[in-house]
Amino acid sequence: MSDPLTIGRLYGRRMGHKLRGGQSALVEELLPQLSVPDGPLNSTVLFGDERPMELEIGFGAGEHLAGQAEMRPDRGFLGCEPFLNGMVGALQHIAERELTNVRLHMGDALDVLNRLPDASLERVYLLHPDPWPKARHAKRRFMNTGPMDMIAAKLKPGGEFRFGTDHPIYVAHAMMIMSGRNDFAWQVRTAQDFLTRPDDWVETRYERKARRLGHEVWYFRYLRT
Repeated sequence: MSDPLTIGRLYGRRMGHKLRGGQSALVEELLPQLSVPDGPLNSTVLFGDERPMELEIGFGAGEHLAGQAEMRPDRGFLGCEPFLNGMVGALQHIAERELTNVRLHMGDALDVLNRLPDASLERVYLLHPDPWPKARHAKRRFMNTGPMDMIAAKLKPGGEFRFGTDHPIYVAHAMMIMSGRNDFAWQVRTAQDFLTRPDDWVETRYERKARRLGHEVWYFRYLRT
């Protein structure tokens, strides 16, 4: 049984700076139209038809989520983000690009994952999660046994889990967690493979900032076996 501390808990603030008028309008008017509904979920419930689905966990300001959705309009994209200011960023991207294939959940991604059918996702993204660098906080990192068991269950065979970070402690932790699993195959041949961003990996402001600060950025791709 998964450690209860590794699954189903959120840490941190839900809101940062105060919203401006236009941002408040997006939250009040657009977010209800795009919010993931209660109850069991599938592509028909979420998008009105049968289609491949992808999910991003903690999408920050939404650049990557919107970029992926724009590249593949035939797929349905689910974005989960507990912080209101990040949700506003995603709503702005969705409105500006007139995207119709995105649904949003302001809360814990595990709640959405738990309500999706097994083997229903083509891709899951976890990009630059909070590293919780102190050893005593390691259980708070999303990449732990409980959440990864859930992701493994919801990915289709051959589906892809993508993880990115600029934090060396999280890299070491993630590699330890993933090396102990036999349900994911790491897509790497040389060290350069996880130092090079794939062509369809949308760069975010956070990633650009990390590079400006001189941080290395690591890109991990795993296929569900």
